[in-house]
Amino acid sequence: MKAWGILVMALLSGSAYAKSALTIEHLNKLNKLYDVVVSPDGNYVVYGQKNGGFAPADTSADLYLLDLANGNKVRRLTDSAAKEHSVKFSADGSALYFLADRTGSTQLWKLPLTGGEARQMTALPVDVQGYLVGTDDKSLVLALDVKPGCADLACTVSAIKAAGDKKDSAMAFDQLMVRHWDTWEDDFKQHFFAATLSDKPITDAMDLMSEWNTDVAGTSEAAFTPDGKNLVFSAKIPASDQAWHTNFDIFQVALKGGNKINLTKDNPAWDAKPSFSADGRYMAYLAMKKPVYEADRFGLMLLDLATGERKEVSPDWDRSIDDYQFGPDNRTLYVTAQDVGQKGIFSIDSNFGEVTKVYSEGTSSDLSVRNGSMVFTHHSLNAPTEIYQIKGNTGQALPITQVNKEVLADIQFAEFDQFSFPGANEETVYGYWMKPWNYVEGKKYPIAFIVHGGPQGSFGNMFNNRWNAQLWAAQGFGVVMIDFHGSTGYGQAFTDSIARDWGGKPLEDLKKGFAYITEKQPWLDGNNACALGASYGGFMMNWIAGNWNDGFKCLVTHAGLFDMPSFYGSTEELWFPEHDMGGPVWDKTTDYQKFNPAAFVDNWKTPMLVIHGLKDYRVPYAQGLAAYTTLQRKGIPSRLVIFPDENHWILKPANAERWYNEVFAWMKQHTSK
Repeated sequence: MKAWGILVMALLSGSAYAKSALTIEHLNKLNKLYDVVVSPDGNYVVYGQKNGGFAPADTSADLYLLDLANGNKVRRLTDSAAKEHSVKFSADGSALYFLADRTGSTQLWKLPLTGGEARQMTALPVDVQGYLVGTDDKSLVLALDVKPGCADLACTVSAIKAAGDKKDSAMAFDQLMVRHWDTWEDDFKQHFFAATLSDKPITDAMDLMSEWNTDVAGTSEAAFTPDGKNLVFSAKIPASDQAWHTNFDIFQVALKGGNKINLTKDNPAWDAKPSFSADGRYMAYLAMKKPVYEADRFGLMLLDLATGERKEVSPDWDRSIDDYQFGPDNRTLYVTAQDVGQKGIFSIDSNFGEVTKVYSEGTSSDLSVRNGSMVFTHHSLNAPTEIYQIKGNTGQALPITQVNKEVLADIQFAEFDQFSFPGANEETVYGYWMKPWNYVEGKKYPIAFIVHGGPQGSFGNMFNNRWNAQLWAAQGFGVVMIDFHGSTGYGQAFTDSIARDWGGKPLEDLKKGFAYITEKQPWLDGNNACALGASYGGFMMNWIAGNWNDGFKCLVTHAGLFDMPSFYGSTEELWFPEHDMGGPVWDKTTDYQKFNPAAFVDNWKTPMLVIHGLKDYRVPYAQGLAAYTTLQRKGIPSRLVIFPDENHWILKPANAERWYNEVFAWMKQHTSK
């Protein structure tokens, strides 16, 4: 009978044997791709692969070479205990540059692809955070953390030693920010340094911005000018208001040193990611238009270096560009952007502004365009990240790596689909449903109603390691995710609509979407559901507890905002609440009390699981502790789970496993009744 049962399950699964559902153990074992780069001639792809799992399993991170011209054959390039990262091809494609800690600190290395060992290119007394190599293979720009005002690296080394020799543990500050994300600020800032590559490792470099005491966006948002004599980069002007404005500008500085020229001083909003066309005619960059707003639309700007004309390319295209690059003709630009629950690839004609959709299924990133071919990373709700290629004008995307073939060989992913409904103001709102992995026709299933954070964000067609919908489907839940008003990828007006309305239209969308999908998909049991979310999604759980307290059997709030006035005084990026709430907390016209979950606790009655990381400086842990204290004092079934070593996200594999298991156990406890 047992063998017959196995055979029946195999026949039902449509394979020679029964496949299993995705588990958190599988998720932790997945190999992760990073630093996907394509050679200048388009014949090779180099990528980093960090192997999944726990020690003593192989958790190494090494580089691999994929030969596009020879059947996509893969060759391992490195086998070192140190992780190689920040990978770049040399201008002629004959070698790779990368950063690695092979000698006790992170330095720049060069690996010839013709054979031989990697050679150390820098031997600096501080870690190298990033770098750029010029097309002459000589000019070098380094990103180093140094003490502003120091004349040389020796001064920074002395400052580091002095900080380490302190007998007290005090930290003193004279301006904001005092901490950011999960790190307290110190006396050191990232600066750009210039040097020249040679046969000997570089031991010193020249600081191009020694006086700067504010943020630079890093080498990923910097480039050499076409003549190779200057560096352009995105940064904030040194000032005391860093915590409450978003005005990054594009600056230019000569590699020999000198004054910084602000190339975008007329724009009071965010300017980012400068780059140049291969023929040297154009500088492109991304620009927002609204100051003090991190979720404004990023438009694509083009500066004609011959005529001085500056224009926005395709200003009427209502999508925010994530990344871009020039095509081989120097006039077509290829971009990635969110679009109706996907993150797709588009081409833009810089002369006429015409936008053409190239590929729009799932989530695409790390785009490279070479010799009529596109290489990019891609993932979706039922597939983790792999590298894909589109050849010519076929529009057909095919995977060229299978780094998780073995881990996923026995996995059956759950079915999903996108839906839309009339939400707040009768405007169209989109979402996704996902069936339980072991779905049986005619049976009703409990619901995991997952609310995304941001709030200007999306739970679209993506394979999310931290909030993976497939894991809830594997536990027997039907999954519903709605991109409420404020979500990205549906036009800027839709994104903007959440500002000054955190608890209004979004809550209406969630209510209407929940009612709509449980009617249209009768296998979803609308009377047996739990809602959960993080950050703004956690705020929404606290808001639902006081404003929709008959909708769910349980709630899960991770890093959720509970008391908005106290949140303002303890978070770090003040531009965020000041934009979305309408100003600083002492302004009586703002929304801190209007949309304050703590003001509605009289209505709380739904059992709630509260989770928080102690190193979360975006939403400090006291927000979660206050919510839990309220629940306990009111006698509402509740549980608090704290991760002392995690920030706003739960990143460590063992902690992530515990996180998922805590959430699943809580939801099953309350939906099985």
